[in-house]
Amino acid sequence: MHLGRVIGTVVATMKADGLDGVKFLIVQPLDKHRQDTGAPVVAADAVAMAGPGELVYYVASREAAEALAERFVPVDHAIVGLVDSVTLAEDDR
Repeated sequence: MHLGRVIGTVVATMKADGLDGVKFLIVQPLDKHRQDTGAPVVAADAVAMAGPGELVYYVASREAAEALAERFVPVDHAIVGLVDSVTLAEDDR
C-alpha cells in the first residue's frame, strides 16, 4: 500500500465495462513524512468517498484490479482507504 493525497479529478466520457459509476482521482504519492514523491497517478476510488485534499492509501497492479466491486477491471491504481492520521514509530523518525 502507498500513501497519497488526492489533488484532482478525472472526467471520462467512456469507460471500460465494469467501471461505470467509479470515480477517477489524481493522487500525488507521498513519503512517510507526507512529502511529495514521484509523479501523480490516476486511481479508481474503490471507497467511493475520497475527494480533493484527502489523505488516502492506495494499491497498484493486480491488487488495484481486485479492489473494486467488479474484479479484474483495467485499472493500475485504486484508492482503498482514507487516512485519519499518520504516526511514525520511534525508529522511523
